[in-house]
Amino acid sequence: MSSDMWIFAYGSLMWNPGFPHIESEPAYLRGWHRAFCVQSVRYRGTPEKPGLVLGLDRGGSCHGVAFHVSHADMEAVLKTVDERELITGVYQRKEVTIQIGEPTHGRMATAWAYITDRSHAQYVGKMETAAAARLIQGASGNSGSNRDYLENTLCHLNELGIHDPYLQKLKAEIDLSAE
Repeated sequence: MSSDMWIFAYGSLMWNPGFPHIESEPAYLRGWHRAFCVQSVRYRGTPEKPGLVLGLDRGGSCHGVAFHVSHADMEAVLKTVDERELITGVYQRKEVTIQIGEPTHGRMATAWAYITDRSHAQYVGKMETAAAARLIQGASGNSGSNRDYLENTLCHLNELGIHDPYLQKLKAEIDLSAE
């Protein structure tokens, strides 16, 4: 990796990176998609009432945010993000190629991304929308409600001009069942 680095964010890191960075830019990752595919028993749920959090799962593509981190901050930033994302081992830090800017004409860069480990016990894979919505609607953990997590993600994606039909469908299902 070059002297500076990028970190690709697709969920809560977009609005709460928690580390110093030079700049942030819209980014596009091919070969991975954003999905509520990880069971949460700490941050957005409990062992008695688990929630779901986002992961990068194989296939498709993902629009997100890339944070540019200086070489001087690199070691400390990776330590900070690893401590946040690698607690249970359901994510693995992986070097990926992203496109900064628009998917059709942005510049390519190398970044670190936190990819879901499909062999981990917390990986739940693709769930039916109604089942995922029920878990998200009723769960809350150390970092707040699972529903707030979904809504914050959608809000920040909307601010970036990113439409995510999967997340919109989950929110609509939750809103419908709350009526």
